[in-house]
Amino acid sequence: MKHLLFACLLFVAPLTFAQQISGDYIETRSADVYTGQCFANGEVNLVGNEAIMGWHVDKGSWQGVTLDGLNAVAVVRAQATLGDPYADPYPAKSVLVIDEAANSQQRAALQDFVRHQTGKLTDHVEQVIYTTIDMGVVRSAEHHGMALLRAGNFVTVRTRGINDHDHICGNEVTFYPPLTSTTHAMPAVAERDEYQGPALDDTWSNSGKRSAFVGTFAQ
Repeated sequence: MKHLLFACLLFVAPLTFAQQISGDYIETRSADVYTGQCFANGEVNLVGNEAIMGWHVDKGSWQGVTLDGLNAVAVVRAQATLGDPYADPYPAKSVLVIDEAANSQQRAALQDFVRHQTGKLTDHVEQVIYTTIDMGVVRSAEHHGMALLRAGNFVTVRTRGINDHDHICGNEVTFYPPLTSTTHAMPAVAERDEYQGPALDDTWSNSGKRSAFVGTFAQ
């Protein structure tokens, strides 16, 4: 009887998966994230409610599905400057862009991973798009902070490292943290930050802002 009861318990126990996944992360905002207090105050409630987040899975799995080499992007339009402690950015609208190279199981796993990473920012997904995604981070001292993200023909992010010419007031700090959990993230200049896609009642194209993060993630 004890053996039978143990077998029944094994049969009904829910499946759980150890999440082991890591890779590169890119983020842009429509407000400077590396800035001084005076510049941040000049932007708050005027810009900063848009964001693009991109993940390249170097290796690992999510919900038991291997995602090695695949990419995903979340594009968000919030109700207020993201990171402003005195305003409520929710509800936010979002578009998820999923690597068309993924199979059906991988597509579902990528969507779940992105929603896990972004929390309330992707509570209201207006559209899910499957398309080609290219994402790369340059790892060299000479090109520190350089990265590129392209999703279809409507998302483009190109970054470079911050240099001495980007220190305007001399009191710059990383004023806003990244919107998702990272193992490492450094602020960077978004040479190009563009969304020309559907569903958000908004498109944008910014350049030359200290509004990006380049980093890594692991779960």
